[in-house]
Amino acid sequence: MSEASAAPRPAEHKLDDLMLAMDVVDTIRHDQRLAERELSLQLSDDALIGRLRKIYSDQGIDVSDAILQEGVKALRERRFAYASPKPGVPRSLALAWVNRARFGRALAVFLISVAALAGGYYLAVERPQKLAQTEISERLPQSLKSAYSQALNESRIAAARERAQQLLANGEAALARGDAEGTRKAIAETTALLSTLREEYKLRVVSRPTSAVWRRPRINPLARNYYLIVEAVDENGRVLAKTIRSEETGETATVEKWGVRVGEDVYKKIMADKLDDGIIQQSVIGEKKRGYLEPDYTTPVTSGAITQW
Repeated sequence: MSEASAAPRPAEHKLDDLMLAMDVVDTIRHDQRLAERELSLQLSDDALIGRLRKIYSDQGIDVSDAILQEGVKALRERRFAYASPKPGVPRSLALAWVNRARFGRALAVFLISVAALAGGYYLAVERPQKLAQTEISERLPQSLKSAYSQALNESRIAAARERAQQLLANGEAALARGDAEGTRKAIAETTALLSTLREEYKLRVVSRPTSAVWRRPRINPLARNYYLIVEAVDENGRVLAKTIRSEETGETATVEKWGVRVGEDVYKKIMADKLDDGIIQQSVIGEKKRGYLEPDYTTPVTSGAITQW
């Protein structure tokens, strides 16, 4: 055997001694009787070493007194004891880093939820409010003034101008109280007024199938009300739909033919004209000109109309 191979290995012995010392400490920690009675009573190192020697001897393990002394010393110094880090910023940062994946998922879910709630609130509350505010402050006032200006320019009679001014006042009052629906209603009515003012047509008695009818009023079954069945025809021959209120039912309907109430003499004259050759020679009884609200009648009529007969 060579000199090199026979040489001692102090590093290995030191490692073995260290492992044994750690085992001694572990034995002391796990032996509750030692830890709670002898150690807590602060026995002398010799007494504690004696107890440890017996423990290892009972197990058939030969441990030198030097190792036992090293183990007891390490235990006294808490050399191999784990001390939990004290609470503080470094510990919190370390824990956060260790749990970053779990916290990251939770944070992502939280941020997505916040974004969804914010988006929903914006779409359901903020955006409609902004649109409504913009409509009240900008679009509706402009639309109201534009409709009024056009209606005023088209008016050829005082009644139409007064109606346009009243609708403008209604719309402005609605704007002042933030009533968008009321303002839109005023605009719609002004637009309808403008459409009426722009209309041009002739009121013509229809030839077929019925040109005139008579009706008995409910309040006086012995009397008769006479009507000419008419239609509004523009310069291109197109029949226009008109909104008419029936004096019999009190209901309003949009129709292309309706009955205009006339006296008995006008009724008989029209019927005689039709019976002559089946054609009404004087079929036009009025004309609606641009800028006016109602037709200018060339045949005497009375107030009242019907939409069914």
